[in-house]
Amino acid sequence: MLKDLKINSESEIPKYKQVVDLFISDIEAGIFKQGQRIPSINETSEELLLSRDTIEKAYVYMKKKGILLAVRGKGYYINQVNVSKKLKICLIFNKLSNYKRSIYYSFVKTMGSKASVDVFIYNYDPDEFEAIINNNLNNYDYFVILPHVQNDNANISKVIKQIPREKVLIVDRFLDELKDYPVVYQEYDKDIQSALACGIDLLRKYSRLNLIFPQSEYYPPYIVRGFRIFCQVNGFAGNIIDRLDDSEISQGEAYIIVSDDDLYAFIRKIKQKNWTLGKDCGVVAYNENQVKEILCDGITTISTNHEAIGQLAAQMILTQKFECIKSPFEFIRRNSL
Repeated sequence: MLKDLKINSESEIPKYKQVVDLFISDIEAGIFKQGQRIPSINETSEELLLSRDTIEKAYVYMKKKGILLAVRGKGYYINQVNVSKKLKICLIFNKLSNYKRSIYYSFVKTMGSKASVDVFIYNYDPDEFEAIINNNLNNYDYFVILPHVQNDNANISKVIKQIPREKVLIVDRFLDELKDYPVVYQEYDKDIQSALACGIDLLRKYSRLNLIFPQSEYYPPYIVRGFRIFCQVNGFAGNIIDRLDDSEISQGEAYIIVSDDDLYAFIRKIKQKNWTLGKDCGVVAYNENQVKEILCDGITTISTNHEAIGQLAAQMILTQKFECIKSPFEFIRRNSL
């Protein structure tokens, strides 16, 4: 039985885990049956040309998992044959938000019982990101990564390249340095242009378009670039606003708001003025959610489909068809514009 087993000395996966995987594969294939004695530690060590300590570690691991039963003086026996191997997936987020939660829940739901998923948050910190990678290089079958850091000069691609390429799936952002890697991405500058174009008939009601884009938080700068191009191409007076205050809210103008916190603050100010959204001023918010559907009789949104991103990423892993896919982005027309 052991003659067909192979260990990859170049693999990042520890050798004892490779031994475990090989035995699990043979159990799933029916080579080992319930209650059958397996080769001794010494026999497996000689056959695979591995140290006795490595094999013993694999056997102890399988015993703890209930796969093997140790019988004193006789050896190890197959204790259970229902040992389908779950994939271990490391999901690395830049931050935790409603948007990221939607990706997570969709990803986990699509993977189902075929994977266990651990989430790590690095809060845009490149050092924390690198620490997460370095501490977990050998612990997971796949790394699903959302690569957003505060410092654009940080070489996040170099850190990602420490992981074996076949284990990496990039989500949300396309990186030129990793153009050959599988990815489900947004195209921020083009997305905002195409989405706003879908509502251009409503935007024409307003004298100016304002993008509220907080500099103190990290959002992709490509959003600003896309907004400026849209205004220039379509003849709109455009303005970028960093901080939201009373003097910056003007009647007859429309506001594209990136941050949910700014959106809620904006609505409070509108109510204080007794203005009506869609008449006195217009609002378009980034990132669709259920709250925006009912808030103020409906907030117009431009948004990628977060659930689709999670689903597409999971399907790549399940089908082993790794591609470069642009995530869908849409304009959802409601009463606020």
